[in-house]
Amino acid sequence: MNLTTTKLTYHDYLLLPDDGKRYEIIDGNLFVTPSPVTRHQLIVGRFLHHMMTYLETHPVGTVFTAPYDVVLSDTDIVEPDLLLVLHNGRAKITEKNVQGPPDMTLEVLSPGTAARDRDLKRKRYEHFGVQEYWLIDPNQNTLEILALKSGRYVQVCCASHPAECASTLLPGLVLDLESLLK
Repeated sequence: MNLTTTKLTYHDYLLLPDDGKRYEIIDGNLFVTPSPVTRHQLIVGRFLHHMMTYLETHPVGTVFTAPYDVVLSDTDIVEPDLLLVLHNGRAKITEKNVQGPPDMTLEVLSPGTAARDRDLKRKRYEHFGVQEYWLIDPNQNTLEILALKSGRYVQVCCASHPAECASTLLPGLVLDLESLLK
């Protein structure tokens, strides 16, 4: 018996409904996530504000929040909670989405997405060359920053509220977890 599986593509993604759920295709497989909870949105908002403030004095790129499509390949379409595209990076900002790997992605973990964010998305981001991957665990009040070194992610910071983390990608950006994870 020959079992074949069909990988979904960006074309299939465009046919999905606009119903308030977050759809992602990762390595050709569809994942559906309900809308985020209030604390999740508050955390994303604080990180967005912090990044926007940084970019006002260091105009090195553009930051976006979900829902916003990132097309890593024809079979990898993700919606990170927050992403950064540097002006000199590999990603291209288009009218509809970002094509290619952003320079930084941020995911706020939830019970329904934590395993996927820590494993599957981590591997895909690493494979496509996302320079930094930030994982926020709101239940543990932690931030983990992974940075790409020789094609592999290494942990450059893992801190709990009320500590601080610094980005290796963005000089001078200090993330004060006491204010960002309150």
